[in-house]
Amino acid sequence: QVQLVESGGGLVQAGGSLRLSCAASGRIFRINVMGWYRQAPGKQRELVATITGENNSNYADSVRGRFTISRDNAKNTVYLQMNSLKPEDTAVYYCNANVWDIAAISNTYWGQGTQVTVSS
Repeated sequence: QVQLVESGGGLVQAGGSLRLSCAASGRIFRINVMGWYRQAPGKQRELVATITGENNSNYADSVRGRFTISRDNAKNTVYLQMNSLKPEDTAVYYCNANVWDIAAISNTYWGQGTQVTVSS
């Protein structure tokens, strides 16, 4: 089994910054794509950013230029640096990872979510 644990959420004023972290642990052989998604109240969960094992990244149009995704493969950790935050960025942010475990089985895992609130 694999666990994803997020940290770094909180309350920040518009224009401020936050950095989210997500550490994967468990029976990991290799982590493929890692990503961040978010879900605001009354809305569907949406993609924020993804990053491959080769550090190729992809962003939602709404965050491109303001957010940066990165990963530390040695630590099985993915980060999301969020700058110039806007009230519309308020949501629960979820970490996601596609993992090959030591039995060569691939599964997608989700973290428990971390709340980000941006005040105007």
